Amino acid sequence: MTYLIGIDVGTQSVRSCLFDLTGVVVASASRPLTTTFPRPTWAEQDPEEWWRGAVETVREVLQVSRVNPTEIAALSYDCTACTVVALTEDGRPLRPALLWMDERAFQEAEEVSATGHEILRYCGGKVSPQWMLAKGRWLERHEADVFRRARWIVDEADFFTFRLTGRMTASLDNATAKWNYARPLGGWPADFLRAAKAERLAEKWPADVLPVGRSLGRIKETVAREVGLSPATVVAQGGIDAHAGEIALGAVGAGDLALIMGSSTCHMAQSPIPVFANIWGPYPDALVEGMYTLEGGQTATGSIIQWLVEHFGAEAASQAKSRGQDVYAYLDGLAETVPPGSEGLLVLDYFQGNRTPYKDPLARGTVIGLTLKHGLPHLYRAVVEGICFGTRQILEDMAAHGFTLERIYAGGGGAKSRLWTQIQADILGRPIHLPRDKETMALGAAIWAGIGAGVFRSYEDAIGRMVHIERAVTPAPGRREVYDTLYRQYVDLYPAVRGTMHKLATRGS
Repeated sequence: MTYLIGIDVGTQSVRSCLFDLTGVVVASASRPLTTTFPRPTWAEQDPEEWWRGAVETVREVLQVSRVNPTEIAALSYDCTACTVVALTEDGRPLRPALLWMDERAFQEAEEVSATGHEILRYCGGKVSPQWMLAKGRWLERHEADVFRRARWIVDEADFFTFRLTGRMTASLDNATAKWNYARPLGGWPADFLRAAKAERLAEKWPADVLPVGRSLGRIKETVAREVGLSPATVVAQGGIDAHAGEIALGAVGAGDLALIMGSSTCHMAQSPIPVFANIWGPYPDALVEGMYTLEGGQTATGSIIQWLVEHFGAEAASQAKSRGQDVYAYLDGLAETVPPGSEGLLVLDYFQGNRTPYKDPLARGTVIGLTLKHGLPHLYRAVVEGICFGTRQILEDMAAHGFTLERIYAGGGGAKSRLWTQIQADILGRPIHLPRDKETMALGAAIWAGIGAGVFRSYEDAIGRMVHIERAVTPAPGRREVYDTLYRQYVDLYPAVRGTMHKLATRGS
């Protein structure tokens, strides 16, 4: 038999999965990751913890599955995007990585956006503080010694490319989506880099920019020995986790939308023509040759739920443990007993700024309507409702700019939540289609591996064999009216409190 490995390096964990060619998970293993928040809206992780997690989980799936390593044709990897790491020539991290959700470089982002260069049309007109140019320039400005010592300032995926193969390449997916690379303009235009004061930064980028699924050759022999793989195993170019999820949901047709519900939420679609909405993109050739990738995003979604549970859910966690339940499933059940609208609570999901449609790094999370009647189940449900309202706003903006939505597919950790998927269907008024296999991102990485090894001829071939949509969550009757009213209030809330948000954000920084 032939098998493939997908390594999914998310925000909260590293997960490795071994798949057969029908998309069945033969074995999987995960390790948690630690995120630190040195200051408000800053977020960092240790790259060596990523690598340890990957090594340990690949080794574990091989041991558990007892598959002959010679039967594993290839592996690939998906990673969080615009997680920027400064490395020495031999790939050692010089400091913790600036995690994707880190918003510290908002001033540098404004400066790059102020160039007004035509390449900005391909990223929604404005550079995010989360992206490479902003973060790289922040390092140059604020940590000059780290910047000087760094041979490489690259993305998390590039770190894995180097560790797995000894090659330093940039993923076309990441470069187009987060580094302001655009094939129609020749990649990175020299005049743009000059105007953005990013020429020194660009010298620290890889020369080779390769599409996802491109073979990088065989795995390094030292790594193969360490994890137990055959040295003949092919490594295929990896890319962005949400984009891997889009492939694993099969959402590459006209009108398809992949809703990747994780620590953040991404809204991914492919279009044969550019759609210039208040989103990120359109990204030419980033994921599918000849297509434009459209990407809406909410910076904090599942991470808000995690924050709520970690800080206020000790009693719920104890109750869940006594019942043999996962705390999130337990709280889902409690929140299902709360009526739609959470008895007067409304949440803005901007706990780490707003990614789209406002692109406002100084936006902040807001909870309005609290009374002494409300408890954790109310707040938990209100957070989920606020997240789903944010998704609706992004999809309505895409529609207003020419994207015709036909079908929604959902993956990621949030797609395992009965509460979240049901509320999302109710608020959008559309069915949410769910896959059979829940390891969405790792499956997408495994598909890239299969393409790189020549196991699959194309995405269509791989999707036809490995992707299986199991069921759809349909809107519950009688909820649309209350959610329509609350949605209008959600949309009105941000402009009403924006000024106060910005004053508080400036004071808190």
